[in-house]
Amino acid sequence: MVAPAAAQLGADFGITNSAILAMTISVFVLAYAFGPLFLGPLSELYGRSRVLQLANLFFLIFNIAAGFAQTSGQLIAFRFLSGLGGSAPLAIGGGVLGDCWHPEQRGKAIAVYSLAPLLGPVVGPVAGAWIATKSTWRWVFWSTSIVDALVQCAGIIWLQETFAPVLLERKAAAIRKERGIDKDDFHTVRTPFQNEDRHWKRIFAKALTRPFVLWAREPIVQLLGVYMAFIYGLMYLKLTTIPQIYTGVYHESVGIGGLHYIALGMGLSVASQVNARILDKVYIYYKNRAGGVGRPEFRLPSMIPGTILLPIGLFMTGWGTEKHVHWILPDIGLAFIGAGVILNFQGIQTYVIDAFTLHAASALAATSFLRSVCGFGFPLFAPAMYNKLGYGVGDTVLAALAIVIGCPAPWIFWKYGERIRLRSKYSSASAKKTNPPQTKA
Repeated sequence: MVAPAAAQLGADFGITNSAILAMTISVFVLAYAFGPLFLGPLSELYGRSRVLQLANLFFLIFNIAAGFAQTSGQLIAFRFLSGLGGSAPLAIGGGVLGDCWHPEQRGKAIAVYSLAPLLGPVVGPVAGAWIATKSTWRWVFWSTSIVDALVQCAGIIWLQETFAPVLLERKAAAIRKERGIDKDDFHTVRTPFQNEDRHWKRIFAKALTRPFVLWAREPIVQLLGVYMAFIYGLMYLKLTTIPQIYTGVYHESVGIGGLHYIALGMGLSVASQVNARILDKVYIYYKNRAGGVGRPEFRLPSMIPGTILLPIGLFMTGWGTEKHVHWILPDIGLAFIGAGVILNFQGIQTYVIDAFTLHAASALAATSFLRSVCGFGFPLFAPAMYNKLGYGVGDTVLAALAIVIGCPAPWIFWKYGERIRLRSKYSSASAKKTNPPQTKA
């Protein structure tokens, strides 16, 4: 939302370096790399609702503070701290959906959920452009804070706990209290998720290190994380370069130039809604063909059109801008980029949640780390790349990378994904193979 107000920020704080100016915008996304690494595991210790509420309050405090920043250093610091709190839904939201829906129903829920963190950065700049034109960049932060305060109030009323181990622990604690059993006695009444080693230091250390362990030892997390990082970086690169394309090349005002974010949003929304209607149907179709046995790999077909649309959109946007073609061509390209991003994003998220259901929050935190680092880093080199290569060649290079990295990905995981998952100690497949079903408390 602050991207269209970047020129105002630069003028107010005397920022002349384009990389530093881009950092004031993208440092928020850098916090998305680190926040999930501890917020995801904390939600597996203390429950989803509690961590979401506190993290949202943390975001609210520092987002308000960003509006009062007096130096560029203060703004960057407040943006980073607010990003830590704002990263909670990315870390925990997928886990909540894994808690609530069976695999056959989960695709539609995740399709709706995953649209929000991608559509938000599209809708935000449209509003931010007009706020910057009619008021000041400070109201960009204060207006979002007002909306977030309403979200916080709604969450206090309606956001309930969903994580099964925490719910069962509360139930077991209530039974112990009712029967007069010591609250620390885990031998008489306990849940299937509790064991005899309940020392808080061991539990805390194990939970907080789980995302790092998953990243270090799980090839699925590593490979999907790299590809998601690339497409996320591409999206944020486009988010930060749209203003300079339409105000610099097409000579439009800040407010009118901001309206072109709608093209990206249209691609995201249409592809997401179509995918929401077919994601579960495709999963059920392949499950029935496999004799009623579901596999996370059945989520991958939706990625195939995404890997094709993404490079096509980059070619159209880059060369349309380079040759000063009517602005509708770059807009169509942006819509294709949005469609490619969301189809890949939804396919990867549902795959990870299906593969690591109980530890979905930690697995998503692991994949989101590199993704968010690229979301922070790509916009920093974008001005230098386009100044050196131009929009046409620059986007051609990105499109070539998208083809090389993206197109083989769904086919490789379709063929080898299950074999890799069965070697994992954290995946749902290995858990079912090694542990018999247990009765809940």
